[in-house]
Amino acid sequence: MEDTISSDRIIELTGCKIWQQDHLVLTDVNLSVRKGEFVYLVGKVGSGKSSLIKTLNVQLPLKEGTGMVAGYNLSEIRTREIPFLRRKIGIVFQDFQLLIDRSVNDNLEFVLRATGWKGSAEIDKRINEVLDKVGLNLKGYKMPHQLSGGEQQRVVIGRALLNDPEIILADEPTGNLDPETSEGIIRLLKDISSTGRAVIVATHNYTIVKKFSARTIKCENGKMVEVRDDEEIELEKL
Repeated sequence: MEDTISSDRIIELTGCKIWQQDHLVLTDVNLSVRKGEFVYLVGKVGSGKSSLIKTLNVQLPLKEGTGMVAGYNLSEIRTREIPFLRRKIGIVFQDFQLLIDRSVNDNLEFVLRATGWKGSAEIDKRINEVLDKVGLNLKGYKMPHQLSGGEQQRVVIGRALLNDPEIILADEPTGNLDPETSEGIIRLLKDISSTGRAVIVATHNYTIVKKFSARTIKCENGKMVEVRDDEEIELEKL
C-alpha cells in the first residue's frame, strides 16, 4: 500500500528552506502533492509563494532539505537535466509573457520547436488540441493584442499544456483579470487537474479561494501551514 501512495506523489518536499538570493523566505517546508490534486497556495505578497514555485521549477536552487519533483531530486539535479524536468512542468504567469509580434499559433509553435518538436503536421495537430482544450480553437490566427485578458491567459494555459506536463504551476493566474474572467480560468485549471495533472495555484484572491474550494496552504511568517476545511481565511490577511 505504501508503494502505491508514494508513486502517486508528484511533489514531495521535506524539511526544506526556501531562499530568494540571500534572503530566507520560508523554513521547515513540508509539502506533498499527489497526481491530479488541485492546491491553493495563499498568502500576502512577499510571503514566499512565488519563491516556492520558482524552487519547484529550479529557477531557485534548493539549498536545504529534500525535494522530489516529477521524479527529480532538486538537491542533486544536474544542469543538463533541468530542461527535462521543466518539460514535465507547465508554468502559468500573471503577466502572460506572450510574444506580441506573432500570432497565437506562432507563439505555441515557437515553444514546441524550442522543446524539440520538428514535424509541421504534428505541431499543427498539437496546437489545435491545446487550443480546443482551453476554448480558443478559432482564435489561433489572432495576435495577442486582439485578445481579451482572459483569452490571453487561456493561451498561456494552452502553452503550459503543450508538452503534456505532469504538473501545472500557476503564479497569480487571475491577478490581472476581472472576477467573472477569473472564475473561468480557475474552472479551466480545475478541469485540467481532473485529467491527472497536479495543479498548484498561488493566489491572494480570497474570493476565488472561497468560491472554488480546494486544499489550501498558507504562507505566513516564514512558515507554510495547511488551512483546515473549517477554518476561514481572513481577507485582510491575504
